[in-house]
Amino acid sequence: MTQLPRHLFAGLRVLDLTRVMSGPFCTAMLADLGAEIIKVEMPGFGEEGRFFAPHVNGESTYFALLNRGKRSITVNMKSPEGIALIRDLAKRADVLVENFRPGVMERLGLDYATLQADNPRLIYASISGFGQQGPFADWPAFDLVIQAMSGLMSVTGERDGRATAVGESIADIATGMFAAWGIAAALYDRERTGFGRRLEVAMLDSIFSMLLTNLSRRLFTDRPVGRVGNRHPETYPVDSFATRDGEIVLVGFSEAIVKRIYEAMGKPELAADPRFKTNHDRNVHESELRQVIGDWAASLTQQEALAKLQACDVPAAPIWSLDDLLASGHVEARQLLQPGVNGKLGDIQVVPQPVRFSDAALVAPMRAPTLGEDTDDVLRDELGLDDAAIAKLRAAKAI
Repeated sequence: MTQLPRHLFAGLRVLDLTRVMSGPFCTAMLADLGAEIIKVEMPGFGEEGRFFAPHVNGESTYFALLNRGKRSITVNMKSPEGIALIRDLAKRADVLVENFRPGVMERLGLDYATLQADNPRLIYASISGFGQQGPFADWPAFDLVIQAMSGLMSVTGERDGRATAVGESIADIATGMFAAWGIAAALYDRERTGFGRRLEVAMLDSIFSMLLTNLSRRLFTDRPVGRVGNRHPETYPVDSFATRDGEIVLVGFSEAIVKRIYEAMGKPELAADPRFKTNHDRNVHESELRQVIGDWAASLTQQEALAKLQACDVPAAPIWSLDDLLASGHVEARQLLQPGVNGKLGDIQVVPQPVRFSDAALVAPMRAPTLGEDTDDVLRDELGLDDAAIAKLRAAKAI
């Protein structure tokens, strides 16, 4: 019998107490697979991500992309009534995700021990900058702070230039992905044990764990690590080069491919040149080889250089702008943009997680909620409150 397409996380209830990027990215990944995400925001202002530009029709497009597929409710977590609502919602949730500073949830009476006693199946995910314990646990963390402290910036940029941040909030994104992975693992474990558990992930830990090329040198050799521009720290030629009308990258990661690079350049004799025979030789004589390849690339257009390299089966590509990629046909073919809707923005495009599962349906269109637009419906549907009870909470400024 043919299996009908379905949503992998259909029926999964997630209580989302996260803000800005790392936490919202995590819960958005769960929403992409059909989980029901109840996003809790403060009344009046919402979470901080709503203030991030650009804004269109008064709505943050940054927020809309990160909070696709969620329901927004406003709850005053500084009021006893608001805390009671969160506890009641957590009793019915499968997963709770929070990214407050360590200690905040305990002070609110919403710590794991308290909520787990109410709901033993609850999976409780905590995201922070530096972890729940450690010398920097109380420090405020933003993506640039983590890039700076992790060592990532120290190895990014031109050799003699300033340490440079990666051109996206990679620490937030990576941590959100690790958190989503941890939640999926905890859900699998719950299927076997019947019990939830707490998991925590730190932004600094996440980026540190990804620096494998540099750690392989730092932990196992006495050679220093540092900025090397676009070239690979260990292997040459893996680098970028300017053509007459644009830049290209090429990847000579093996002796066989390096020989094919020489053939593409019309210089097969370089394979016998003692300066360029082995990876060690090429690293010692990097500047000379870079000059040879650079002169060759500069004599051609980008398209001509790529055609010669690809004809010799050399991994190579143009350096594109985001506009170039959007116009390339790849985004459309791979369905990387999906339809969405927002009460202020109207019909929009959103960017769901990119993994494709067989016999799984895409969640579309995905709604990016305006502030608090689902408060009444969630309180009715999830907690069974009537209009009088909801009005009383609103009068108490709990919602």
